[in-house]
Formats: sequence, structure tokens, C-alpha cells
Amino acid sequence: MDALDLLSGDAQTFVEKVWASRVHLHHTDPAADLAGVLSLADVDHLLTATAIRTPAVRVAQDGAVLPASAFTRGGSTIAGQPLTGLVDARKVLDLFEGGATVVLQGLHRYWPPLTRLVAELEVALGHPCQANAYLTPPGNQGFAVHSDSHDVFVFQTHGSKLWEVHPAPLEEHEEPREVLLEPGLSMYLPTGTPHAARAQDTVSLHVTIGINQLTWRTLVDRAVREAAQGLDLDGHLPAAHLTRPDVVAEGLAERLEGLAAALRSVDPGEVAAAQVDAFLQQRVSPLAGGLLDRSELAAMTGDTPLRRRAGRPCVLRADGEQLHLLLGDRRVSVPIRIRAAVEQLRDTPELVPDDLDLDPASALVLCRRLVREGLLEVRR
Repeated sequence: MDALDLLSGDAQTFVEKVWASRVHLHHTDPAADLAGVLSLADVDHLLTATAIRTPAVRVAQDGAVLPASAFTRGGSTIAGQPLTGLVDARKVLDLFEGGATVVLQGLHRYWPPLTRLVAELEVALGHPCQANAYLTPPGNQGFAVHSDSHDVFVFQTHGSKLWEVHPAPLEEHEEPREVLLEPGLSMYLPTGTPHAARAQDTVSLHVTIGINQLTWRTLVDRAVREAAQGLDLDGHLPAAHLTRPDVVAEGLAERLEGLAAALRSVDPGEVAAAQVDAFLQQRVSPLAGGLLDRSELAAMTGDTPLRRRAGRPCVLRADGEQLHLLLGDRRVSVPIRIRAAVEQLRDTPELVPDDLDLDPASALVLCRRLVREGLLEVRR
């Protein structure tokens, strides 16, 4: 079961069933992978047994975010260099006991299960994603009714939380919908949905996956920037333009006509490809186990079990005699003549080098390179 299935159920109807709805709820087995992504013990470990620092942690109470000085400490150094923003576990626990909500921000950057989940979602959706977690004491509420500027998936990993989900835009005469989130239930909230949540009788821990949607405006802006490169748009407005709006209008009309003509010559396919490149190049894909993989490259044989690394994109781009593999934070180029073998590697979750439609030596060379580049990993 992949990340999209865990959050939304049927991936085939994701767009119609989830994104088109105001609120979508999905039930899973509480013992499934999603509920175990971040446990209460995991949060305890992060807060009390690691050198976690701000802004990875923030604390909110009575609807307000507390200053970092309320839960951090100074004085620590590494090799003589000061460590700033270190979270003081005792201060955090005292605030939590007093009713404050502890927020772990950007968890996908440092908590491996969420690193993988977010990476898989980004590949499946094509939109940047992020992960936060909210730890709230019994009976408390960290934030008042608010809305987010991005889509949100929410799932409970410990305890329960009662959510008020309001219609958007917020109308006083419309009653909110109440949703009790418990482990095994995930919820989707579209951008701008007003909501608030309160922990119930036990400590509550939930994770939010934010989806920072790329819109058509992104592509249109890219096309306009490309079309405008050859136009004189940086020249100054004429002197005395405040009293000569006709002169400004004429100059603007001339430039708009030039922009329109330039836009008609823009290749939509090239703009779309440039957007794909830009998105992939900004993704830092997971590389867990990379050290172990590289240490075993020399011993790799034709029957070494390999698999596609989860969350690692692989977009193929042909260019003459070369085939470019867009792997997120890197681009790899190979001869176009081995495209069939590369597609086999891209589309097959698990295989051995001897499975490839290449001579044994070439198969080993290709597999070793793609292990080194992070597309493949050794299956242990």
C-alpha cells in the first residue's frame, strides 16, 4: 500500500473523490503503517533525547505562539561553536503540563518515516508537501478557528481530537461539522477550510501533511517571463507621466501587444517540461541506507537483489543520442540505446541485474551507477 492509498483510499479516484470534496474522511486499520508513522514515544525521544532546535519546534498556548525564549536554552557549543535555539526539554514539558500545544515542524526533514511518506506523496501528486505534528494535552486546544493557505491531510497517531470544520467562507449562521479523529481515521481539508481542534480525555498527537499546490498561474507566469525576455520592460516611465496618462497608455499598449505576440510563439511543451525540471530539482529525495549500499557496490553480482528507492522520482527525457534521467536533486545521462533497460528499472519495483535486457557486464555497470545515484537500493 503506497502513501496515497494510506491517506485517501482509492488512488484511482483521488482527484474526483478527495480534492473535489469539502471534507473527506478515510478509515484504515489503526495498526496500519500510517498510525505508526509517529508515536508518542517517538515525540518523547525527539523532545527529550536529541538536540532538536528551533524552528523545528514551536509552542502555542491560548491561541498564541510563545517566544522561543520560553522553551529554549543557550550555553552549549560544538568544537567551540555556539549552538543556538536548543530546545530545553524540561521547559517544554512544563509548558505542556500547563496546557500548551507542542508543534514539531518540518518533520519530513528529520523523521525518516515521514521523510519517506512525504517523498512518495510528492512523486504521486506533483506538488510540494510538508509534515508537522501537534502534541496537545488532554482537554486543551492549541489554536483558535483558522484556515490554511494549502490543502491538508490530517491523521491521528495517539489519543483523540474533536475537530470543528466550518464551511468556507466562514458563515456565522452555518453550524460547523464535528469530526472525532482517532488512530485509523484520516481527514482531508481543502485550502481555506476554517477549522479548530480540541484534545479529548487523553494526550493527543496528530500529524498534518500540507500540500502546497502548484497552480496554473505558476505555468502562466513562467510562460510570461520567458516571452518578456526580449521586450523593453525595464525602461523608465516618461517624465511628467503623472499629467500625461495618454502617453503611458500608448507605451503600455505597445508593450502588451509585443508581449501578446511573444506569447503566441512560446512552446507550451517546453514551458511544461521546464516546470517539471524545476520541481524535481528542488526535491531532496531520501537516501537512507546509502552508505551501506555504496559499501556493497564492489561485491554486486548479477543476482544481487535490488529495488527502486521509495520516493525517488525518475522522469526520462530523450535528447538525441542521450537519455536523461531526472532523479530529483540530480540528472543522470546514459546512451539512448539502453532506454529499454532504463524503463525496466524505472517500472519494476524489485529485480536483479541479470533481469535487464543488457549483457551482464553492462547491466552491472548501469545498476551500480543507479545505486550510487540513489534510484536503486540493495534489498537486504
